[in-house]
Amino acid sequence: MPHRSARTQRAIVAAALLVGPAPRAPRAVPAGTGTVEGTVLLSPSLAQRRPRFRIYADPGPGQQPPDPAVLDTASEMANVVVYLVPESGTPAPDAGAPPAEHPTVSQSGERFVPHVLAVVRGTTVDFPNRDDVYHNVFSLSAPAVFDLGRYPKGESRAVTFDRPGIVQVFCHIHSDMSAVVLVLDNGLFAKPDRAGHFEIRDVPAGTYAVVGWHERIAPVRQSVRVAAGAAATVTLDIPLPPPAHAP
Repeated sequence: MPHRSARTQRAIVAAALLVGPAPRAPRAVPAGTGTVEGTVLLSPSLAQRRPRFRIYADPGPGQQPPDPAVLDTASEMANVVVYLVPESGTPAPDAGAPPAEHPTVSQSGERFVPHVLAVVRGTTVDFPNRDDVYHNVFSLSAPAVFDLGRYPKGESRAVTFDRPGIVQVFCHIHSDMSAVVLVLDNGLFAKPDRAGHFEIRDVPAGTYAVVGWHERIAPVRQSVRVAAGAAATVTLDIPLPPPAHAP
């Protein structure tokens, strides 16, 4: 290869900068699939305190639920999950392989973060302790009964969720700590953003119930028809009743 002068090399670099990086290849969309997108609306009654899960008669040293005055719709939107259930003869989608990277529910500030996590069955969830105190992670819910024991900051334990359903998670040491792992049969789910917008991609064509889930209400359902190559738009109105008063 002939030797290039410094001027030639600088010209090549400048040309590359002008051209810019190569464009990304478009995302491959499976044939015969569409999209479900829309908005979740939450009622004004949402500006209330999240209900406590009581395991003990007296409150423990864990962080108390936020004051009702500082909660807003955006904060509770993080506790909403939108998922699809096939209906009217639509075949159930394959659950697919669980994610290689484990989602986490951390123990931070004497709270579980996030409070609500949605996963597809077969997923392994990590529970790292990021506090300067010992924590414990356990559940007595039918889909997953476990007790990970007590462990200090810097350590992590894991649970694989093989059965669909609602798994309520607590800490033996701090009785006000709680979380929910919503285990679903397939990956057709999403969590809305702070404004309530959501999008579920790669949905096989068919008829589905779009379910809006929140821990304080019975799920809200709306039927939708998904066509290949098209987007079905829905609006889910989730009115939440005031929470029960803590004892």
